[in-house]
Amino acid sequence: MFDTLIAYWNASSYEYKLYLIVIALFIPLTIAGIIAQIKVDSTFKKCSVAAECGLTAAEIARRVLDDNGLYTVKIVRISGHLTDNFNPTTNTLSLSQSVYGSTSVSAIGVACHEAGHAIQHAKKYVFSSLRLRLVPVVNFANRMLFPLLLIGMILGFATPYTTFGTALIWIGVVVFGLSLLFSLVTLPTEFDASRRAQKELKANFFSSKEAAMSRKVLTAAAMTYVVSFLMSLIQFLRFFAMLLMARNNRR
Repeated sequence: MFDTLIAYWNASSYEYKLYLIVIALFIPLTIAGIIAQIKVDSTFKKCSVAAECGLTAAEIARRVLDDNGLYTVKIVRISGHLTDNFNPTTNTLSLSQSVYGSTSVSAIGVACHEAGHAIQHAKKYVFSSLRLRLVPVVNFANRMLFPLLLIGMILGFATPYTTFGTALIWIGVVVFGLSLLFSLVTLPTEFDASRRAQKELKANFFSSKEAAMSRKVLTAAAMTYVVSFLMSLIQFLRFFAMLLMARNNRR
């Protein structure tokens, strides 16, 4: 059995080998994504101890914004758990129900992370600005994704060696290429927002122990973006390998 698999591998083209490797990595990365999300929730709960400063996450976020001259940024409460975000188009920092009025180290860390995004926008941080420009392009590409996959399933991508089949694969390469670029730009944006948050918290609000706990929460959250990038990379490589196989078979 093992010898047969080795012989099959050796007889395969390098394009097909790439495709097999990508498919093999898909399942462990999917599991890693689930684990990363579970880790975020568990770390958030574990570090949900009351901060010594006694201020709520919303109050500290307001102070951080004001200290950086961002008086016009609004802070609002939204529904959900860890649905916090900063919207640069409306200049609004939205904090979830589990964060807004909480005095826990975890919640304050999350709120300051989002305030870090507001500071990035104000200071025109290069990756934050690039990410903002990519949003409408990626949203359009993602809207194309479902029709692409639906057509692909109906036709089975079984005709990748025809002009139409190759065109579908090219669309997949472009869509997932844009998604990959967006995920890549997101990584430094998220890490920098956490760095800014940690700097503010350690200097003005948290003890060393509390700063260490908030760093654990933000690091766990950052890992979800790393996994997201890797998933985008896998999807891009899958379509790229299909494109190589199609070109190889049309020669």
